[in-house]
Amino acid sequence: MDAALLAWFRENRRDLPWRRTRDPYAILVSEVMLQQTQVERVLPRYLAWVDRWSTAEALAAAPLADVIRAWQGLGYNRRAVNLHRAAQSIAAEGWPDDLTQLPGVGRYTADAVAAFAFGQPVLPADTNVQRVQERTGHAFAPECGQALMDLGATVCLARVPRCAVCPLASRCPSRGRRYEPVRKQGRFEGSFRQRRARVLRAVAERPRLLGQLDCDAVDALASDGLVHVRGGLVSLPQER
Repeated sequence: MDAALLAWFRENRRDLPWRRTRDPYAILVSEVMLQQTQVERVLPRYLAWVDRWSTAEALAAAPLADVIRAWQGLGYNRRAVNLHRAAQSIAAEGWPDDLTQLPGVGRYTADAVAAFAFGQPVLPADTNVQRVQERTGHAFAPECGQALMDLGATVCLARVPRCAVCPLASRCPSRGRRYEPVRKQGRFEGSFRQRRARVLRAVAERPRLLGQLDCDAVDALASDGLVHVRGGLVSLPQER
């Protein structure tokens, strides 16, 4: 199956900017941005980010308030704080042997950076990779990582896989199956996530009086390191 997959990938691979580099910092940025965010939304934001902060050292030196502002619109803003902390750790101490020691870096992200930047023989298993492996029952080699991601994103879809155009279909025991919809995240409209986002957007414009804001959302943002509260005034971190 590996050979068939890689042959398909050579003809169908997505041209993504983070695939044109082996810079571990650039790849880390892409992987953090891609967590729970669609590729189409990430593309312009990634390019703007690495143009503004092209190295871990540059990001580490940036005020956290600027980093949070630059992240606006990507969602899950805690990722911006963790990425900034990771950059500070890298700038101070270099890249650790165990990448999960970096703030906000879990097993998948660590494996992705290890494989795509440092060339280590590991297979990063995101949702798409896991889906293809489970359906085929095949243990793919590490070099199949990006091919599996593209196959899962464009062919081996979650609900109705496109088996007719799949290079693995002839040997796949799940060929022709349809799947129940996965449990979706709750609606953003009217959610606490929306309340948090509204408060953070307001504070990113300028510091605000606590009494003018949703206090529960402020508390949640403060616990995530996204805002600072002092003397009844709510501001972004490092911004007084």
